[in-house]
Amino acid sequence: MSGEKIRLGGMALANGVLVHGPNAWACAIRRPDGSLLVEAEIKRFRAANVEQPFLRGPARVLEVFALLPQVRRRVPEARLPFERPVVLGAMIGGAFFTHAVRRSGRLGPAAKELLASFASLAPAAIALRGSTLAAYHGAEHISIGTYEHGGPREKEHERCGTHLVGPLLVTMAAGNVLAAKAPARLRNPARAVAALGAVAGSTEVFNWMSKNPRSRVSKLLARPGYELQHRLATAEPSPEQLEVAEAALAACVHLEETANGSPH
Repeated sequence: MSGEKIRLGGMALANGVLVHGPNAWACAIRRPDGSLLVEAEIKRFRAANVEQPFLRGPARVLEVFALLPQVRRRVPEARLPFERPVVLGAMIGGAFFTHAVRRSGRLGPAAKELLASFASLAPAAIALRGSTLAAYHGAEHISIGTYEHGGPREKEHERCGTHLVGPLLVTMAAGNVLAAKAPARLRNPARAVAALGAVAGSTEVFNWMSKNPRSRVSKLLARPGYELQHRLATAEPSPEQLEVAEAALAACVHLEETANGSPH
């Protein structure tokens, strides 16, 4: 393995862990019979190639949309977080709640959009409530954090997407307040643009937080994400679950180094 650390991300699955780097991904799952399945592949779309501010966030979203079907084809047994029926129900319920809130005459525009933003994040929160998923999320953080820092780490990670929750709620609410002022026939397209802008703006805030972790503002913005990780989104993994995460990480790093011609 080369001395320079590869910047990695990940996603917890209900039965395993997905780890991805700038160029490659690897997925490891625990089969019902207890055996371990590991698959890895080069990414078809690479958001790491997009460096322009305010384009990086949408590019990362696009990368996920391109990556998950690739993972599904290679590892059909992988159980993605949002495949659970309860999450689908939460998405439908959130859509009805958002519609009702926006039609309410008792709330101001900012309050309406803030509540609607909370409702849009509910499916993600429910997806993370599954104990197995939360444990694999903790395993993902421990394995990646240990690799990055060269020593044992906790189940909370400073670059987890939960840190986007605070900035995303604010930017989504602000964007939708502006979109609500558009003519009725343009309101839905305006909200789509506002959602894209919220992702772009939140990503830039998150990048600033990563580069300035000691800033008081950065710590304040990171606190909701940390508490969400600590209390809801992660759990202490079992040794078997940690083995799955470490297998995904090792396969991803190996493929990244092979693709770059680095020694390993």
